[in-house]
Amino acid sequence: MKQKDLSERLSAARDAKKAMAAKFRQRPGPDDPAVAERRAARVAVGAAREARVAEREARRLAENARITAEREALAAEQAEQDKRVAAERAENEVRLEAKRKAARDARYAARKSRK
Repeated sequence: MKQKDLSERLSAARDAKKAMAAKFRQRPGPDDPAVAERRAARVAVGAAREARVAEREARRLAENARITAEREALAAEQAEQDKRVAAERAENEVRLEAKRKAARDARYAARKSRK
């Protein structure tokens, strides 16, 4: 295998740099129609993505509002039912206390009549 001398290595490096510069110069500029088309496509895709995200967020907020309204309605219904149950219990307690008093009075009257 033959070793390359310094001048061959320098010329190979120079040729490689020229090739890289030529490749860079061949790239289309920002005013090229293909570049503008790709940029417009990326912008359109980004706008569509943002629209989908906004739509999902709106649906999520609407669902959360619906769930909150249902929970509030159930809580109000439960509070009303609890209120009715408490009123019934109080009424039953008053009725039971009246029965107890009547029984107590009857026992007292029976004791008085025996004496």
